[in-house]
Amino acid sequence: MEIYISNSSPKPIYEQITDQIKAAIISGALREGDPLPSIRFLAKELRISVITTKRAYEDLEQAGFINTVPGKGCFVAPQNPALHHEEALKAVEAHLQKAVEAAELGCVSRGEVFETLTLLYEGD
Repeated sequence: MEIYISNSSPKPIYEQITDQIKAAIISGALREGDPLPSIRFLAKELRISVITTKRAYEDLEQAGFINTVPGKGCFVAPQNPALHHEEALKAVEAHLQKAVEAAELGCVSRGEVFETLTLLYEGD
């Protein structure tokens, strides 16, 4: 598992780690039961604080993406596809809200927005 940290990102480091591990789980690159690197190992590899890595793992566990087994480590938890769908839908809604605001500022009509969205989908 490769995790990349950007010092120029506006996101905190723990959030960058969380987002990348979530993406790996949702995409299937990490599957149920797969072990994650230990908190200390990941901190050493990324050259960051153990506290930062611990925060990322705690957030992942709280969100239901991983389970911690005392003395054994952290593992990918069984996933709920409906939960992932809801999370994706929430992210799409946030992006679309920004798009609507940008359209209103630029006097872009609803029809133009729909047409653009349709074109973007057809590009897939």
